[in-house]
Amino acid sequence: MFSFLWFLIIGGILGWLAGLILGKDIPGGIIGNIVAGIIGSWLGGTLLGEWGPMVSDFYIVPALIGAIILIFVVSLILKAMSGKRV
Repeated sequence: MFSFLWFLIIGGILGWLAGLILGKDIPGGIIGNIVAGIIGSWLGGTLLGEWGPMVSDFYIVPALIGAIILIFVVSLILKAMSGKRV
C-alpha cells in the first residue's frame, strides 16, 4: 500500500516539475500532475531507456524528460483546439 502511495507522490512531483520547467499549467491540478508524471515516465523510459537514479520505480531523468515532452504536446493540442495561435 505504501509503495503505491509513494508511486503517486513521485509521479505528481515529476509532473509538477515538468510543468514548472515549461512554465505551463497542467489541466486537472494534482491529478493532472500525477497522470503527466506517470505517463511521462513511461514515455521517457520508452524513448530514452532506463538510466539515471531510480526512485519508486521511476528512473528520474528519463521520466522528467518524458513528462516535459508530454506536457508540451498536450499544451500544443489544447491551444490548437481552443483556436489560439501557438
